[in-house]
Amino acid sequence: MPGSASGSTRISASNQGLQPPLRLRDHIAQYLELGYAIIPGVFSASEVASLRAACDWVHHQADQHPASFRHKNLHYRIAQDANLGKVVRMAQWAAYDNPVLERCRRDPRILDILEPLLGNNLKQIINQIHWKPPGAAQADFCYHQDIRFRRPREAYRNTRTCYMQTAIAIDPHHEGNGALRVYPGSHRMPELKFSGDSPVMESALTDRDLEGLGLDPAKIVTLELAPGDFAFWNLYTIHGSGPNFDGADSRLVYLNSYVRAEDCDRGEWAFKGGRPVRLGEPVLVHYEDLYRRPEPHYLDAKPVGS
Repeated sequence: MPGSASGSTRISASNQGLQPPLRLRDHIAQYLELGYAIIPGVFSASEVASLRAACDWVHHQADQHPASFRHKNLHYRIAQDANLGKVVRMAQWAAYDNPVLERCRRDPRILDILEPLLGNNLKQIINQIHWKPPGAAQADFCYHQDIRFRRPREAYRNTRTCYMQTAIAIDPHHEGNGALRVYPGSHRMPELKFSGDSPVMESALTDRDLEGLGLDPAKIVTLELAPGDFAFWNLYTIHGSGPNFDGADSRLVYLNSYVRAEDCDRGEWAFKGGRPVRLGEPVLVHYEDLYRRPEPHYLDAKPVGS
């Protein structure tokens, strides 16, 4: 595939590649060294099945809409794919509407993993489901650093140490279906200027973006995950994911991003003093017009496919 990192190192729960299989007690060491970590089997098969059913419910809700939709912080990203037609690519903050997703975002096991790094007063600034249907013409996420999206910057402090993006694998993740690819050690790099200003979800994953920064694409690692595995990475860790050309497996993932509460002026509480906090009335996270235009509305000028 042109521009892909097809020769990248693979890393899985059973064969980490860069170090021995990760146990809960040394996930911090891997994270501090590489800028990401994997903890296998955090969620059981039955819990994964419940998460899958919850995501299917959200997908059904989103698919009823003819175009990208927003209601307060809830957002469905609807696109017209050249191969598949209308597709649901992403849902933001579906946890407001689904109790399984809401409980999962504040699961005590997540706090157990993150507390040594962030403390026990955590807000949440990302709650997303991403779908990658097999054969989609556009399912890439180009290489980027999550620090790019922390705006306005004055609302986000100590970004190097106080923020963590997490992923729960619901499907198997492997190179063929567009698993996450990361650049080990990039969490120590400054905020980088990648070529082009296109949205991450609308740009192909290509080695040229790394080469343009003087980085070696051969160092990219593909994170192979089994359902129930838990991965996390830094705001500065370079990462992206390619298309799903497997033809059989989808690549469903549930993303939640956490921040030390005192270092962020935005976000929903997830844990306060170590105790899980349920979602209430939406508060300001990313949607700048939350209080000016909270009503349900479509974001596209015309329905997808029209």
